Amino acid sequence: MTEIDRTSREPLWSQLHTDLLRRLAQGDFSDGFPGEAHLREEYGVSRHTVREALRRIREAGLVRSGRGRSSEVLATVIEQPLGSLYSLFREVEARGMIQESRVLACRLAEEPQAAARLGLDPGAEVFALERVRFADGEPLAHDCAWLPATIGSPLLRSDFSRTALYDELDRHGIPRPDGGRERITATNLSETSAGYLNVSPGTAALVIERTGLSRGDPIECRRTTIRADRFALLMSWSGNGYEIHGDATG
Repeated sequence: MTEIDRTSREPLWSQLHTDLLRRLAQGDFSDGFPGEAHLREEYGVSRHTVREALRRIREAGLVRSGRGRSSEVLATVIEQPLGSLYSLFREVEARGMIQESRVLACRLAEEPQAAARLGLDPGAEVFALERVRFADGEPLAHDCAWLPATIGSPLLRSDFSRTALYDELDRHGIPRPDGGRERITATNLSETSAGYLNVSPGTAALVIERTGLSRGDPIECRRTTIRADRFALLMSWSGNGYEIHGDATG
């Protein structure tokens, strides 16, 4: 029997949910996801506890089940190699998943911090695009991107609900970033961010801060808050080894 900490203040369903996510991530259920009766016996919990944990896993799009058939584990974790300039739109569609976005803002605005990262005067206007990104109907990321107004103004009428920022740059003949740098940190979601991503406040997430460069000059800055249960970062190495650059924060 897998142990559940009955002295913890964390609800039993939440403990079960967390452990099932862990096991899904490490591939424990490659031969099929267990049913309710099996999980009740394995964890020693009630039907209600199992059903609440499974409801959240199904709503996250990690497992699909239907009447009269075994539950099926879905490959919904987006894997992204480190060290490459990527499009989240492309990564989602490459896995046969439906990509769409809910646009929260698409405008010219004064954003002093973004302007500074772009090497602009703090009072300069920038193109600001804010979206909630979905994969197969389930929220994946809250994405904010900023470009200099001189670059982004032609994009104000673009429909970003079903297109990628870099594709729109191409369509308007605007050079996309040819390099850049990213800073990746772990966080626990605030109530607002959790609401965007349809999870509970305090849920684990990754924050990816990107500066996109064109010929060495910053033309894009971006902050993407992405659900940790739906995104993984990969690294490969060779006989020459690999190098990780760390960034300590206070």
